[in-house]
Amino acid sequence: MELRGRNKVSPNFNMSSMTDIVFLLLIFFMLTSTIVTTNALDLLLPKAKGKTNNNQNIAVSIDKNLNYYIDRTPVEADQIEGKLSRLLAGEQEPAIIIRAEKSVPIDNVVKVLDIARKNKYKAVLATQPD
Repeated sequence: MELRGRNKVSPNFNMSSMTDIVFLLLIFFMLTSTIVTTNALDLLLPKAKGKTNNNQNIAVSIDKNLNYYIDRTPVEADQIEGKLSRLLAGEQEPAIIIRAEKSVPIDNVVKVLDIARKNKYKAVLATQPD
């Protein structure tokens, strides 16, 4: 009498479910990467070879028309210090990123640097990688 089991385990591995998962993950990451944008204006920054730590939250931007922005909010030059002090009130190590276009005179950048020095903020000048 010959007894055999009816269910045999197939030694073949089906890759179709694995490729479906990989394609779904690929589509997910492609869609989410286009949604992620920086909270900054589109400025033409000067070039530099070094890298800076870009994890600060507050960015002060100056465009070529000498308009000032804190993150993306337009601000008058005389209101920068007050708005920065309100935004950075509870921070342990307050820091700002200064994003100035190439054509902005250095005097305007120095004004923001003076505000940072006076209030003891760490100031980082944003540049474009070389």
